[in-house]
Amino acid sequence: MVVDGLPGGMRVGDVLSGTVVGTTRSQSWEVALDGFPDGPRGEIGLLDLTWDFSRERPRAEPGRRVSAAVTAEGLRDGRIGLSRAAAEHPGLWAFLASLSPGEPLTGTIALIRRFGVFVALDEGPPHPSFAGVGFITVPELSWSRFRDAEEVVRVGQRVTCRFLCFDTTNGEARLSLRAASPDPFQAFADRVAVGDRLRGEVVAEVPFGVFVRVARGVEGLLPVPAGAGRSEPGEGVAVAVAEVDRGARRLLLAPA
Repeated sequence: MVVDGLPGGMRVGDVLSGTVVGTTRSQSWEVALDGFPDGPRGEIGLLDLTWDFSRERPRAEPGRRVSAAVTAEGLRDGRIGLSRAAAEHPGLWAFLASLSPGEPLTGTIALIRRFGVFVALDEGPPHPSFAGVGFITVPELSWSRFRDAEEVVRVGQRVTCRFLCFDTTNGEARLSLRAASPDPFQAFADRVAVGDRLRGEVVAEVPFGVFVRVARGVEGLLPVPAGAGRSEPGEGVAVAVAEVDRGARRLLLAPA
């Protein structure tokens, strides 16, 4: 892809060579690029040095030769954004860059952590550090509320996810498991109207009210005035639909 502002017919993904000349205020590597004696300079951010997090990050030694891939969508402060990690793992970079948003990807749950889930994809090369190239953040696991990721998936489970984006910092494919199934909120919005009365269950308390589950994967906010009595989690309540916002997936409820 040719991007406005990149000189000499450079493309995002092109691998360039150069010499480290120093560091910036943010401790990024500043690189004098081969073939561009009058500039612009290349810049490799600290998070773009390597995807192999098992070893210490290399140091910016003036005179050190380096190869890195163009990542910036334009010039940043007169410099070209580069990734040394991408040049170290060209197969992984090419695979991730070839994916399209919404594309279905299959794999196996490889590791579950508090902050998300790693997926070993059926296609593409492995990650140099992580248990899987695919990664699902906690909110993207399910349309329904849950307390722990292991309520939704287990290690060794086969999954089909949707590709969201290429995380160029970590060399990951950000995925969504919930996007691989229909959004229950949209189906709910199709069958209800403002004023409809529903039965639900309180699932969480917030300072300004309570959240009430009115259908599988669908919760709405029931405002409760300060000082007023409120239902506790697990308690059934009668509510009425006050507002439905499809785009924001927001449901506002009122006492019935």
